[in-house]
Amino acid sequence: MNDGRNGTIKQIICIKWGTKFGPEFVNRLHGMVARNITPPFRLFCFTDDGAGLHPDIAVRPLPEFEYQAPQRTKGKWPKSRLWGDLGDVTGVVLFLDLDVIVTGSLDDFFTLGDPDDTYVGLNPNTPLEKMGQTSVYRMRVGKLKPLQNIFRADPQGAADKFKYEQRFVTRNAPGGVKFWPKGWLAHFRMHCVPNFPFNYFRDARIPDGTKIVIFPGNLNPPDAIEGRWDEKDTHRAPMDHLRATFDGRRRESLGKHLRHYLRPVPWVKDLWRE
Repeated sequence: MNDGRNGTIKQIICIKWGTKFGPEFVNRLHGMVARNITPPFRLFCFTDDGAGLHPDIAVRPLPEFEYQAPQRTKGKWPKSRLWGDLGDVTGVVLFLDLDVIVTGSLDDFFTLGDPDDTYVGLNPNTPLEKMGQTSVYRMRVGKLKPLQNIFRADPQGAADKFKYEQRFVTRNAPGGVKFWPKGWLAHFRMHCVPNFPFNYFRDARIPDGTKIVIFPGNLNPPDAIEGRWDEKDTHRAPMDHLRATFDGRRRESLGKHLRHYLRPVPWVKDLWRE
């Protein structure tokens, strides 16, 4: 049984489509995994363009899944391609978003619970709802295939009802989902960046016990390295950011602008490498 236990291969999967993320994201993910896992392991990248990927990465085509993509919702619905058959990839797999930072051992992600359990993160934005967060999840290949059937029947209806693919997975996964232990995942913006006003003079940090830092939203590792909230943020010096609060240059509400200041984060640069 290929479940990453008892010396069997640990299988990590990721997905890359379109042009948002270049091959360097996959290559750096591979490097971080290799430094934080007990072999044997293999990283599979399901993609429409495998150019530039490290030769140790197993490149696979995007799985076939015919559906009409939702047009009115923000969820990462193309991830639904991974819910069904994955060709020669079988058994238990750990999915990682391309923009995560691995900060600790990944071994426990394979040994926790029963191999047939579907594990997801707990979304910190909706703590009372207990909605899953799918930047890091574990599944047995094919177990979520019934979700494809539900989604295919009415993609826009499912997207309108659930808003995000992670809520859809949480509510419809066969047998339900379980959540990673508290502290294994850290949400970069919510758990690493100091609250206002400390974000202006304290660096972001990795909380104790964190194994993976996730980057939901528009703020990605390159932004953190540069000290910007997103790629449109040009106010990188503390005083310039504060002046922009009142001189008409801010792009959002006063409260958000003050909270959305980020000092450059050296540890992201140190860890996010091949």
